[in-house]
Amino acid sequence: MQTITIKPKKEIKISVEAENITPDKLAGKTEQEIQSMEAWVGNQKTTLGELFSIRVEGSAPAAETKIVMEGDFARVKRIGEGMTSGLLIINGNVDMHLGNKMSGGNITVKGNVDSWAGREMKGGELIIEGNAGYYLGAGYRGESCGMRGGKITVLGNALDFVGEHMCGGEIIVKGNTGILPGLSNNGGKIVIEGNTSRPGSEMSKGTIIVNGTVDEMMPVFKLEGNEDLGGVLYKKYTGDVISNGKGLLYVR
Repeated sequence: MQTITIKPKKEIKISVEAENITPDKLAGKTEQEIQSMEAWVGNQKTTLGELFSIRVEGSAPAAETKIVMEGDFARVKRIGEGMTSGLLIINGNVDMHLGNKMSGGNITVKGNVDSWAGREMKGGELIIEGNAGYYLGAGYRGESCGMRGGKITVLGNALDFVGEHMCGGEIIVKGNTGILPGLSNNGGKIVIEGNTSRPGSEMSKGTIIVNGTVDEMMPVFKLEGNEDLGGVLYKKYTGDVISNGKGLLYVR
């Protein structure tokens, strides 16, 4: 097992892009090698060593590498980008695009995460113990498919557009979400334990389950009756009926 501990050297006030922080890219490297790796502060190129203190214990392949990030990373973007294996634990807040396009491994955040977490995710697991921003598990601008596989769990709340253009995988939000979760979905599953508004607009495939209240229903869904899911009775809707969609929406 290799353990890599990363801490900010000082408060980060300008946006940082640090896509190199992933087990795939750091596994087997020494402290000096990791310190010399590229990062960006705004439009200025720098190194990980200029921004973070780095401690390395052991050496192992990515699947046996654990990265532990201690401190405030609220201005650090793209952590865990393209991750395929290993473990990433962040004890603090994180900026946008966490775990985007990841296909394996596990990311756990013991804080809040900004927008586009799990963007176009293909596999692996992302656990957010705080709140999530906009476009959780969605696709970026112009992408026809967002999350394709894997699992995202948010223990707090999430903002608007959860799982936009989702094509596969599973998103669970233990709290509330903003408007339009499951917008333009073409597959996958979204479970919202709390409240939401206008779920499933333009949905063609996939499943949304809401255990709280729906502030406003989209008029493009058709009530099919009631259905028992694991001993709980839900109202079952299908839609988007205007586009002959086969999406399923269950509201408790």
